[in-house]
Amino acid sequence: MDNIHAPTVPSGPSSRPLANGDAKHLSFAELQAKKDDMEAELKALSGVLDSHGVTMETPLTTADGFPRADIDVAQIRTTRARVIRLKNDYKDLLNTIEKHLHEHFASIQDADDVVPSTANRAEMLGDSIPATLEEPFAKVNSVVAGSPADSAGLKPGDEIRNFGYVNRGNHDGLKKVAECVQGNEGVS
Repeated sequence: MDNIHAPTVPSGPSSRPLANGDAKHLSFAELQAKKDDMEAELKALSGVLDSHGVTMETPLTTADGFPRADIDVAQIRTTRARVIRLKNDYKDLLNTIEKHLHEHFASIQDADDVVPSTANRAEMLGDSIPATLEEPFAKVNSVVAGSPADSAGLKPGDEIRNFGYVNRGNHDGLKKVAECVQGNEGVS
């Protein structure tokens, strides 16, 4: 091996399969969660390098070409290779998120370009409530005192028709409700 700094693993996309399938078919919340996971792993790997007192550029050999004895060269090389793969995966994921956002806003623009009829225009103005409410997909059993739900005025027995982007047609056994909550934790 001529260059001890070169990773032994190619620095292309990660060879491990995606946990949630192809990233191009994930929902925006799932893409965001995947992005957060990658950022957390990159931060942890950076901590590993910091604990050894090295960076991605620190030489691993002495001036005369021998591996340094004061650091764990194998661990550092493995960590660097993983960082490189993760950065490539992260870049691909951000491109996928960008495409998803472009498609989303293009669809909104297309919907805005449709000229509503005179009858529909009157309904769209102001804070009008649709004539028919969507069917509920959940019923509140209990509300913890002092919780955000309590502050919002939610009461036991209330029926949930919409929860953020979640509705009767896409709640997936209430899994999407949990995703929506996780995606908005700490946000007022």
